[in-house]
Amino acid sequence: MSSRVPLYGVGDATLQALGGEAAVAELVCRFYAAMERLPEARRIRAMHPDSLAESRDKLTTFLIGWMGGPRRYRERFGPIAIPAAHRHLDIGPAERDAWLSCMAVALAEMAVAEPLRHYLLTQLRHPAEMCRSR
Repeated sequence: MSSRVPLYGVGDATLQALGGEAAVAELVCRFYAAMERLPEARRIRAMHPDSLAESRDKLTTFLIGWMGGPRRYRERFGPIAIPAAHRHLDIGPAERDAWLSCMAVALAEMAVAEPLRHYLLTQLRHPAEMCRSR
């Protein structure tokens, strides 16, 4: 039995460890469901359109490429510009943390193994921080 730690972040290892593209789509659905119901996420939910279909599509496409899978975001939506795309929104530490909380809930609901959950939440803090406008 091997005691090796998985090498997340190498090639598509993170995507495969999560369960592939379908698992990313499930994660995003659970993420937005958490955003709908968590009191601390009310402000960030209000920053989204009523229909979350495009937001789900964009986040799923982004995360698949971010986790080492096919990089389709640019061809579908244009260049990834996280700070510029969020500059018009009033995002501070509380909103960043609410976003990360929604992601933590989604990962927990999927019963993602602790090492991968920790890795993802640690790595996602960077793009979440890039969204801040204050």
